[in-house]
Amino acid sequence: MTAKLTLSVEADVVRRAKRHARLHRTSLSSMVERFLALVSTPPDAPATSGALRDLRGVLKHGDREAYRRHLREKHL
Repeated sequence: MTAKLTLSVEADVVRRAKRHARLHRTSLSSMVERFLALVSTPPDAPATSGALRDLRGVLKHGDREAYRRHLREKHL
């Protein structure tokens, strides 16, 4: 379930954040949600490494079959 959230943020920060989101093929809402999830995680929750956290969702828009072909060519 999603909920609406209204924020007041400096215009320059919004501009830069929108650019960052566009460059990373995500939405500002997704970025805010990931941030809030990260800072609201209980301290006793299992740790996720920074590298793993950064990689999460990277192949979301990727072509899995092209990646499999790449791996076959690389390792054969």
